[in-house]
Amino acid sequence: MPSLKDRENAFENKFAHDAEMQFKADARRNRLLGLWAAELLGKTGEAAADYAREVVKSDFEEAGHEDVYRKVSGDLGDKTDETTLRAKMAELMAQAKAQIAQEAD
Repeated sequence: MPSLKDRENAFENKFAHDAEMQFKADARRNRLLGLWAAELLGKTGEAAADYAREVVKSDFEEAGHEDVYRKVSGDLGDKTDETTLRAKMAELMAQAKAQIAQEAD
């Protein structure tokens, strides 16, 4: 029968794993969002990749996703609206999680 310490370790390991997976999903979503926004801005190739990296870095300014939203929204200006951008963020989060899950298999 597992001891209480074994169960505690299992919960801690699961929490750490879940936090790592969420971090990876956030970063991947931000990169995908950056590439999507770069296309709207007319950036291609290395310029698009550089912009995607800027979007990923913008997520480290504060907790949550509002810093990413503000960065991309500010850069896109009237090329998109809030509803479209937030929907795209949600869509790309689902896509990022699916990609990470597929890679883990």
